[in-house]
Amino acid sequence: MFWTAWVTLAALAVYIWMIVNVGRARQRYQVPAPQTEGPQEFMSVMRVQMNTVEQLIIFLPALWLCAWFLGDRYAAAGGVVWILGRVIYARAYYRNPADRELGFGLTAAASFALMAGAVVGLLTLP
Repeated sequence: MFWTAWVTLAALAVYIWMIVNVGRARQRYQVPAPQTEGPQEFMSVMRVQMNTVEQLIIFLPALWLCAWFLGDRYAAAGGVVWILGRVIYARAYYRNPADRELGFGLTAAASFALMAGAVVGLLTLP
C-alpha cells in the first residue's frame, strides 16, 4: 500500500492548501470566524474547501478499498486523478464558479472508478 499511502498524504496536503486559502480569504475580505458568509470571492474559496471535505468522505474509503482488494498501483493512479481534479476544480472555482465542471467531473470519475475497482477486486476473490 506504499503508493496509496503517498497519494493519501498528497490528497491531505491539497486539502490543507484549501484550508489555508480560506484563512487568507478571511483576512483579505474581512470575514471573521465563525462567519461563513461574505463577498462572492470569499464564498467561492469557502465552498471549494467545504465541497472537498464532502468529497473526501467518498474518496478516502474508496481509495483504500481499491488498494486492498484490487491493488496499490490501481488505487494510487485513481487517487492521482482525484487530486488533479480537485486542483483543477479549485482553481476554476476561484476564478468563476460556473467553470468548475471539468474538475468536478474528474473528481467524480476517479471516485467512481475507485469504488468500481474495489467491487472488481471483491468479486474476483477466491
